[in-house]
Amino acid sequence: MKQKALHKIVALFIASLSFSAIMAQEKEFLTVNEAIEIALENNYQIRIVTNELEIDETSVSKGFAGMLPTVNAVANTNNSIQNISQTRSDGTSLSQDNAKNNNLNYGVELDWTIFDGLRMFARYDQLKEMKKLGEIELQKAILATVSDVMITYYDLVQQKRQLNALDSTLVISRQRVELANNRFNIGKASKLELLNAQVDENTDQTQYYRQQELFKNTKTRLNEIIGREIKTDFSVVDLIAIDRSLDLITLEEKAKAQNPQLQTQLINKKIAELELKQNKGDRLPSISAQAGYLFHDSESSLGFSTSNQSRGFNFGFTARLNLFDGLNKKRNKKIAEIEIENSELWIEQQTQSLLTQISTAYQTYQTNLNLMELEVRNEDIAKENLDITIAKYNIGTIPTIEFRAAQLNYINAVVRSSNAAYAAKLSEIRLKELAGNLAL
Repeated sequence: MKQKALHKIVALFIASLSFSAIMAQEKEFLTVNEAIEIALENNYQIRIVTNELEIDETSVSKGFAGMLPTVNAVANTNNSIQNISQTRSDGTSLSQDNAKNNNLNYGVELDWTIFDGLRMFARYDQLKEMKKLGEIELQKAILATVSDVMITYYDLVQQKRQLNALDSTLVISRQRVELANNRFNIGKASKLELLNAQVDENTDQTQYYRQQELFKNTKTRLNEIIGREIKTDFSVVDLIAIDRSLDLITLEEKAKAQNPQLQTQLINKKIAELELKQNKGDRLPSISAQAGYLFHDSESSLGFSTSNQSRGFNFGFTARLNLFDGLNKKRNKKIAEIEIENSELWIEQQTQSLLTQISTAYQTYQTNLNLMELEVRNEDIAKENLDITIAKYNIGTIPTIEFRAAQLNYINAVVRSSNAAYAAKLSEIRLKELAGNLAL
């Protein structure tokens, strides 16, 4: 049952995911979908919440709600050794030392509460709501895990872009050193130009090593999140695809219907209402039925009967109505009503907070989309400027400082462009998570 519940939710979740940027990748790449599937299978938090959901599913039973009878096998024996003196009504007297008395009773008894003020039905409905609450908790765990995987994965993608840019500029710096060395050897450049080129090459090498370290550490982090060997090596895609079609009204409607935090408050309100229903049931009488088939065997060393055996059915009914309990029922009813009122306030607060978060996140999303477009254009301009600068530098028409400025401008443009794309992706993930569906 546990695996069935998990697989049902996970299958629906994965089936709805659509990321166009990763559909045509080669086998050696780890796609974001593959990372999500691995995480949903291995993540410890999801496995724990799945076990808790199984507990809730097992608890939904008429027996737990008190709707079914209880049947017990019973047996008891009572033995005594006594010194007895008896005087009968006819004046005769009897006495015996160490007289033995043995009594044995055994059989099967049934006890069934057939009416308890309808509390058993409210309790059964409450158990169903607890199961729904467990399903929401599993959904929350899945959303949090998938969000964490996606954020870390796309962090790797933008780091990879920056690493590639640093690698390219390092190649350019090495070519510059080689050119400066050749020009120095034939007397067309000073030693200072060669030394500056070497310093810039070392600087670029240092930045490359730092970026490479960050990239590897983030890989380790992603392996940890998805629950596999942390030293597993893999490659990621080169592109961050952004969903530009998100609509504020649609997001708000989805959030009201699917957001796990809001759904939790709605279920808590139903549970509080069922608690009040049970408290009202305390004011009504309870009726229970008893039945059994019992055997009785007794032996006595002294008395009118020295042996007695019996067997047969017994049955009956019991009705109870509490007339006074220190006004506790009244207090419990008042507490339950306040709990319902608090649940309604929590729902209103959660709804308002949710809509505020979506509105703010949507504005950030729109801003990040605009910044991303701007930085992409700026990266193209910086690349064109670098290409022209390299050509001019090779023929010796521009100074070293101008070449280096163009090189640094290109690196910074790539970093800003990748950061802008990552920020836009984070905004998209955040909005979809608030809406309760990362596959919107």
